Formats: sequence, structure tokens, C-alpha cells
Amino acid sequence: MKLKEIDKRRYRGHLNRVFIGSALALAAFSLGIAQVLIALFPDADGSHFHWNLLGVVAGALLVGAGLSRLRRHPFMTEVVYVWELKQQLNRISRRRRQLEAAAKEGDATAMQVLQFCYAGSRQLWQLDDNTIVMDELAVKQTELHNLAGKHGVTLDAGAYHPSMLERF
Repeated sequence: MKLKEIDKRRYRGHLNRVFIGSALALAAFSLGIAQVLIALFPDADGSHFHWNLLGVVAGALLVGAGLSRLRRHPFMTEVVYVWELKQQLNRISRRRRQLEAAAKEGDATAMQVLQFCYAGSRQLWQLDDNTIVMDELAVKQTELHNLAGKHGVTLDAGAYHPSMLERF
């Protein structure tokens, strides 16, 4: 995965529309399906919990399928990019201890993965206006640059590939 420049306003606008549209579709599908099931299979006790639950599950599946089909639509470009970036950062986070230990020992691959992680995190936090921990990120980035200089490694976030994590 390569980091891309994303227009923050466009991303936020599209994300909000996708979120609101998904929520409205989920509510409509859930209620509609549940009402159809209740009409077809009424319960004498008046408890329709299982039909309501089935409506929510079916609605969630329909919304998920719809989002999956729309994934490649140009409107979804920024939203899908950020979603995939978050997935990659989560994969890296699960291996962070091993990566940091390997980087301290001079492992160039671990340093490249951490460089991607820090650059991706900075981009993600700026897109989401989550700048509270940027100072901490800057400290980690400086430590990584010093470590890379010590071991003669040139850092490039663009060199990251998901297969690099397989060793850790």
C-alpha cells in the first residue's frame, strides 16, 4: 500500500454521506424486513424480538453488500483508501513490539514498516483532526530517524509492502 494525498474536505464530506446513507439504509431495511416478517409470521404473545433481530441482521448484510459493490465507485475512493490505511496500521500495531525490537537491532525492514506506520498515522490523524498525540508521534519519528542514521538505513514510507510484516 502506498500513501496518497487526500483532500480532507472531500474525504470528510464523502465519509459523512456514506455514514449517514448507511445508517438510514440500515434503519429502513431493518424496520422493513422486520415488519414483513411480523406480518407473515405473527406471534400470539406479541413478542417479535427474534423477527426484529433478524431484520437488523439482514439489513446489516444488505448494507454491507451494497458498500462492497460500491467500493470501486469514484465517490468512495477516499473513504476506501482511509479504511484500507486503517487496516494496514492495525496489522502493524499488532506487531509493534516485535518491529521496534528488530529496528533497535538494525533491521532495515522493521524500520521501513515503522516509517510507513508513522507517516500513515500522521496522515490519518490529520484527516480525522486527531492532533492530540502528534507530539508523541514526532518523538517516535525522531527516534526512528536517529536509529536509521546509526545503521545507515534510508527511510522511505513508499517502500512499504504488506508482505514485509510476515517476518514479524
